[in-house]
Amino acid sequence: MRWKRILVPALAFFLTTPLLAQVSGAKRALSFDDFIDLDTVSDPQISPDGRSVAFVVTRISLQENRGDSDIWVVPTSGGEARQLTNSPRGDSQPRWSPGGDHLAFVSTRSGAPRIYSIDPKGGEARALSGDISGGVANLSWSPDGRWLLFSSQVAWPEKTGDADPYPTDALIWDELFYRHWDEWRVGKRSHLFVIPSEGGSVRDLTPLDKDVPTLALGGYSDLAWSPDSTQIALVMNPDAVPAVGTNDDIFLLKLQDGSMTNLTEANQASDSNPVFSPDGRLLAYRAQLRAGFEADRQHLMVLDLESGTRRDLTAEWSLSVGEIAWAPDGNSIFALVQEKTRNAVYTIRVGDRAWEKIDDSAHNGTLRVTPDGEGLVLTRESSVRPDEVFLLDLATRQARQLSQVNDERLASLEMNPAETFTYQGALQQRVQGLLIKPPFFDPGRRYPLVYLIHGGPQGAWLDTFHARWNYQMFAAPGYVVAMVNFHGSTGYGQRFTDSISRHWGDYPYEDVMKGLDYVLQQYSFIDPERIAAAGASYGGYMINWVATHNDRFKALVNHDGVYNMESMYGTTEELWFPEWEFGGTPWENRELYRKWSPNVYEENLKTPMLVIHGQLDYRVDVSQGLEVFTALRRKGVPARFVYFPDEGHWVLKPRNRRLWWREVLGWLGHYLGQE
Repeated sequence: MRWKRILVPALAFFLTTPLLAQVSGAKRALSFDDFIDLDTVSDPQISPDGRSVAFVVTRISLQENRGDSDIWVVPTSGGEARQLTNSPRGDSQPRWSPGGDHLAFVSTRSGAPRIYSIDPKGGEARALSGDISGGVANLSWSPDGRWLLFSSQVAWPEKTGDADPYPTDALIWDELFYRHWDEWRVGKRSHLFVIPSEGGSVRDLTPLDKDVPTLALGGYSDLAWSPDSTQIALVMNPDAVPAVGTNDDIFLLKLQDGSMTNLTEANQASDSNPVFSPDGRLLAYRAQLRAGFEADRQHLMVLDLESGTRRDLTAEWSLSVGEIAWAPDGNSIFALVQEKTRNAVYTIRVGDRAWEKIDDSAHNGTLRVTPDGEGLVLTRESSVRPDEVFLLDLATRQARQLSQVNDERLASLEMNPAETFTYQGALQQRVQGLLIKPPFFDPGRRYPLVYLIHGGPQGAWLDTFHARWNYQMFAAPGYVVAMVNFHGSTGYGQRFTDSISRHWGDYPYEDVMKGLDYVLQQYSFIDPERIAAAGASYGGYMINWVATHNDRFKALVNHDGVYNMESMYGTTEELWFPEWEFGGTPWENRELYRKWSPNVYEENLKTPMLVIHGQLDYRVDVSQGLEVFTALRRKGVPARFVYFPDEGHWVLKPRNRRLWWREVLGWLGHYLGQE
């Protein structure tokens, strides 16, 4: 067929034995089968007495083409973890009752999600609810143990009258925000519900034409019970057109009568992540100060609920505050803060705003404070291992690993840790990068280079075991992997993050190319004749920009990348994003949209490109991938399109992930001589 003749031949990819997968003793290079066999650890929850941690372990099944999650429990004193649930489907969101005698959780074991309760010592789970077709998220107990709070999708407006005898799948809408990420929002709203903790009927607390909690820009937890169980702090965008602004506000909802008070009305930017102090007198939360900018710095605010006085505890900082949690004495707040390539742990005193860094020895996540205030339960990961649960002793500053879910499997794999480097980039400023050597590295050899470009654009490459763009999977066939945190990256101060806005194609591009020059000059084991680049989202945009501005790479991989800025604006959903990044709408600032649009320079396309896109990607519409592929093929440039009809901005289904790695590594191998 003529279609097949314009594509490169099918490319081989060895699932169980990657290219250059030498064996040294009992160790081997990472393969896709190894990668998919590693379990995911998440959502640690400390028992009220501080003696146990419940957490979720998710296993991936290629046969079932989905993940299967179960709940485990491990003592904080150390010892072997035990599996508490064993469902053929998904058990998640373990939440301890205030007395510690029950764990509520969400399960799809019967089909649709339900809320269950189980004795943490073991036994059979008991259903507290019937099927909840809209799903269950944000599950939590009221402090008095009487209620379970959760959010769920509902039909809106509520249907009345007789059903249409001739229904269709058509959707009709009149307003913006009709879709989000990978789902249509027409006729849907997220509402807040409570159910008695002993089971019973559910009650809708927010019967509004609004999403509660907000769909976008939310905090780590956008719902919080007051300590006396009479009020709930929630996050909602009150604007008439939420698609064009970031005005998420924190509301206080009274459980008794459902009345709500806006606590952050004066701030037109995003307020999120409310957390009550232990005595209920103060509310800590995160706030951005520039309306319309989703990557603005996150400040740590504290509001006195009685006087209305609020204070910014991090006014002089340049870094953003991430997840927050109160110390049990109410005198200080713990916070995760991204610093360069890791999340550090800080403590900030409420009284005098004094701060102290507790730990930056690893990439930390999911901050939980022990009831006695003497430790923190965290997840920790690095470029050579996925998350596990750790207990950080605040007195000794030593972390002890509690879970060992992947230890045995990791012991047989050969992987090299991330190394950092710095160089002078755009604006005469220092830029940091990461470099991963291939398994069984031989300094006397020369290796091809795969150069990764991160998305966001206000994101960063971190010292993590990335679930999708995994550094070790790129290195396993025998590649050096390099990546840089160019201007616009997070973790280097807000000024550095701000610099990419209205400058998509100059400062970051200069950093990317200077970073390439640096690694080629500094690392003699890299073969300068065999280099390729790959990126997704903004990283895919930069791949398109590179393709239209130089031909230094042998091959490129563009996943969900922006190609035509003007059509991108008309097909994306969170409109505040392009309007901030390009100074308004296309009709207000068309010159800047066109200045940084790769399609304007498409006559320069020369480099072979693998284009990957999902039909359900509503952030960067599939038409962006189709446009660049059409231009490449029309110009006679080798190209290949990998289309996922059932994926959005990310490739999540196990079989699709397998195909993704086969195509990506096959494409790189073909052009870098690693077949």
